[in-house]
Amino acid sequence: MSADRDRAAADLAALDRDRAALADRVAPPRWFGPAIGLLLFAFVSSNALDSPWVTAPAVLVFGLGIGLLVGVYRRSTGVWVHTPPRVLAGWAAFVLVVLVPAFALGDERPWLFVVAGAVLGIAVAVLSARWTRAWQRELREGV
Repeated sequence: MSADRDRAAADLAALDRDRAALADRVAPPRWFGPAIGLLLFAFVSSNALDSPWVTAPAVLVFGLGIGLLVGVYRRSTGVWVHTPPRVLAGWAAFVLVVLVPAFALGDERPWLFVVAGAVLGIAVAVLSARWTRAWQRELREGV
């Protein structure tokens, strides 16, 4: 019976080490969140010029940039994460609160798109780092 208990304790300790190693591995590079923020800023701000010749390339650069960042993250960590629905709903509500005034008043005040882009870009960079730390904490604690 003692051998089974010792084996179980050893297995649990190995799982704890694996969780801690995974928590360390899932952290993206320090530039990852700011890169997402910069892409989002450029994309949203491009609406200030109200030109398809600016907005279309901005959409393309944003899509390619996000795709590149996702690929880099997946290759470097070996994992991908899905945003919890509650977090995604909160982010969507925040985006609406920021973008609705920009689109409602953007014809008269195009600079609002630059402000909205800055707010969303900074928010996604900060929240990306906070969310990563929370996820790492959950992995370490086995939640």
